[in-house]
Amino acid sequence: MQAVTYTTLGPAREVLRLEQHMVPSPAPGEVLIRVAFSGVNPSDVKARGGARPGMTTPPWPLIIPHSDGSGVIEAVGDGVNPARIGERVWIWNAQWRRPFGTAATYVALDQAQAVPLPDDVSLEVGATLGIPALTAAHCVFGSGEVTGQTLLIAGGSGTVGMQAVQLAKWGGARVIATCSDAARDRVLAAGADVALCYDAPDLAAQVLAANGGNPIDRAVEVELGANITLLTEVMAENSTIAAYGSALRREFELPFYTLMFKAITLETVLIYLLPLAKRVQAIVHIHKALDEGGLRPEIQQVYAPEDCIAAHEAVEAGHRQGAILLGF
Repeated sequence: MQAVTYTTLGPAREVLRLEQHMVPSPAPGEVLIRVAFSGVNPSDVKARGGARPGMTTPPWPLIIPHSDGSGVIEAVGDGVNPARIGERVWIWNAQWRRPFGTAATYVALDQAQAVPLPDDVSLEVGATLGIPALTAAHCVFGSGEVTGQTLLIAGGSGTVGMQAVQLAKWGGARVIATCSDAARDRVLAAGADVALCYDAPDLAAQVLAANGGNPIDRAVEVELGANITLLTEVMAENSTIAAYGSALRREFELPFYTLMFKAITLETVLIYLLPLAKRVQAIVHIHKALDEGGLRPEIQQVYAPEDCIAAHEAVEAGHRQGAILLGF
């Protein structure tokens, strides 16, 4: 089978290789999936580039990257219902705490990580549902339904942010999103009621004015360190901040007493570690939103496996308008 691999950490052009490897066999409890599309996420390129704290060498001698993907089950291991053979599925956590992910013709993994793909959802879309959609769904619905609430979604034009905008609006919330001026029309088209420029000097005042002077019930935050002061100003008492990133300021001072005296809940979200019950809840929301037209994941480009370097570099470049996939 074809497989994108690396054995050392570094730039994509220096370490990624397209090689031939043996097709894996599914172990007990596993399924073997013929991969159709493999999703390339920022976490995949950061891991390959050595950006994870404390990591100077790969944790395994050889790595096939990527946690997201989609495909068709071709074989099952002991203990798995043979009726799953032929099932179209989407994949989560394929390369989390294990060496071999979805950037290959085949992947074998625990059957729970292969989610049946609704009949009317394409395999391309299925490959976008692992990290981006699960993160967005949990950040929006992690504390329950949001009907009648106002959500502030930072980075509304990003892959996660765009899906969070769509899901929150589908869920019945009022949506205030932040983004660049250039992305404003896209974010409004995705369902945001208001799209504000993220670097406006009076952003807090604009957020409150956009909500009729009322504070925010829930925030979906991609840059917690950069936006923590803003959040303390605009969040309501007993509100929640669901933060899934802080790349611009990884270490920062937390205004604890300001948060405490509003009884604000700060939840840090790492979708890889989401407990199964909450993951199932997120999957239910994703599938229902897809079925009802409330979730429409964007795909910027599908690359051939031999163009895996360009795919990684496209993710690293940022400013994307949708997911980057490898098509097998």
